[in-house]
Amino acid sequence: MVIDYSIWVWLPLLLATILAFTQQHKSSLVLLGIYLIGALIAQKINILGISIIILGLAIAYKTPTLKRNWQIVSYAFIFLWCVALFLHLAPGFNNVKVLDQVITGPHSIPFTMYLNIDKPLIFFGLLLSYPAILGSKLTLNRKAILFTAIPLFSLLLIAWAVGILRLELTIPYWWWLFLLNNLFITCVAEEAFFRGFIQQSLTKHFGWLVGITIASLLFGFAHIGGGLLLVTFATLAGIGYGLVYHYSSRLWVAVLLHFLFNFSHLLFFTYPLMNHYR
Repeated sequence: MVIDYSIWVWLPLLLATILAFTQQHKSSLVLLGIYLIGALIAQKINILGISIIILGLAIAYKTPTLKRNWQIVSYAFIFLWCVALFLHLAPGFNNVKVLDQVITGPHSIPFTMYLNIDKPLIFFGLLLSYPAILGSKLTLNRKAILFTAIPLFSLLLIAWAVGILRLELTIPYWWWLFLLNNLFITCVAEEAFFRGFIQQSLTKHFGWLVGITIASLLFGFAHIGGGLLLVTFATLAGIGYGLVYHYSSRLWVAVLLHFLFNFSHLLFFTYPLMNHYR
């Protein structure tokens, strides 16, 4: 595990994310600004990267007030901006490798993890351009969420049964770093993009079945680097997260279930895969 003084850069980001979920948007944006200034000072982002972020956030801020035709163009830009950040295609960012080929257990393949500067910004851009991503205050359908969570977590057992994973109880020394990174960066950004933005936008125009299906297929395809079998399991997991978002009407519930799924994978199974799978 490689950690230096620059880890403080992510602290205001974590606080900004929490405040955003509690509807304290002004305070959240102030902390986001501190995060970006800190990243610039720590040389984790350069002037070009800052310019790309400011441009994206500025367009996102103006999007809800634009006329319909210009709003469509603006949302298309925001979509491409998010994809560029998600795939780390935007220049000017120096994402930090904190875990390099670590082994979670004797039967697991090596695992590398980065603390991303770019990816967590997706959440804030979407929140400015499409505030509805956080969901509504409708009553939670707790029974439906429970019945969705059971088959969702069963995917880990199915992956074990077909030989992708193996039972392996481990608590790696870097579990706390995985928790912070996965919960506040990975899961928040992915759920905001795939469920809050794509699924909800499609649901609004074509119904919830279409919204969940397309968002889940795109979520699965985003894992193409792990092979077609991983794409299949990610798509099925995406359906689970999509249903949880649909039945809860709250983004934080989908984020929490997504994180608990990933953390259960880390603690109870080979992570990320069995060492003879590849």
